[in-house]
Amino acid sequence: MSVSPDKRRKMESALEQIKKYTVVVADTGDFNAIEEYKPQDATTNPSLILAAAKMPTYQHLVEQAIKYGMANGGSEEEQVTNAMDQLFVNFGLEILKKVPGRVSTEVDARLSFDKDAMVSRARRLISLYEEAGVSKDRILIKLSSTWEGIQAGKELEDKHGIHCNMTLLFSFAQAVACAEANVTLISPFVGRILDWYKENTDRKNYEPHEDPGMFSDSRTFLLTLRETFSMSYWAKSTKSVVSVTKIYNYYKKFNYPTVVMGASFRNTGEVKALAGCDLLTISPGLLGELSKDHSAVTCSLTPQGAKECDLEQIHLDEKSFRWLHNEDRMAVEKLSDGIRKFAADAIKLETMIKERMFNVKNGQ
Repeated sequence: MSVSPDKRRKMESALEQIKKYTVVVADTGDFNAIEEYKPQDATTNPSLILAAAKMPTYQHLVEQAIKYGMANGGSEEEQVTNAMDQLFVNFGLEILKKVPGRVSTEVDARLSFDKDAMVSRARRLISLYEEAGVSKDRILIKLSSTWEGIQAGKELEDKHGIHCNMTLLFSFAQAVACAEANVTLISPFVGRILDWYKENTDRKNYEPHEDPGMFSDSRTFLLTLRETFSMSYWAKSTKSVVSVTKIYNYYKKFNYPTVVMGASFRNTGEVKALAGCDLLTISPGLLGELSKDHSAVTCSLTPQGAKECDLEQIHLDEKSFRWLHNEDRMAVEKLSDGIRKFAADAIKLETMIKERMFNVKNGQ
């Protein structure tokens, strides 16, 4: 007996429906969560690795990394750096056993304003993966979306064939620069944009379609494009928010190959409202909620719809990028805040490794 499309949809979870329109990525370093929700790809960052490295289940990966760092000699600082790189790769290798696609591995956020150092560190991470028998095609190197980070991504893509995931992206300037650098993927942080507006405005609640991180009304976006360098516009504007919807439509309208992966979600409503985006990276908690949710999900973003949008293309050099990004207070504050937080967790992870390394050297 056949099942009607409406009934079949009601039987399917929201997660299953979203997977029909969008590549679902697990935002976690927890292998058990990856096995449970079966995403295509997975992303990691220093905060996720720090949390996972404290779990008893993953102590063997920490121990392997420490042994690697010590075996390769050098100063204590060099040994810790080598151990950190190996630890990130160890988690990535385990994740790749559980996903059919790619894993994103992040370059130290403390290098966010040093292009050459980011390129060097990225190549080092890729070499560790290749030594373990994993092709660079299965790895995305995560870089902060500073001007230097974007240029590092361009060099890695163009000269070394290394695919990049530009993270901590909040402004339209960042999105345009990433597209023009021809990087593989960008990660706009939907939830953190919403966080900023809740903290800095009187309004504390938004429906998914009103969310500042995803606002679909193109009027503000068009003003941004047409009056990018108009001081009068910036003086009057109350929001110059870059949304996933706006970026997605802009990229598809002008045939940029860079794909969009919405990230940092705060609720399932945000996720469902972006069905159709190239990729969405979702935390295990929200994946669990979506798997139990049987409400209907419709495809909100399509390349065809983007082509019909009345958008204008712009181009940014370094000076215009820095000006346009600087004029978006939300983006400036969230980018710097994100870099500081990832750097702080990297330092915590380094401290843990140093202590463990010291204990090993002293036979404890």
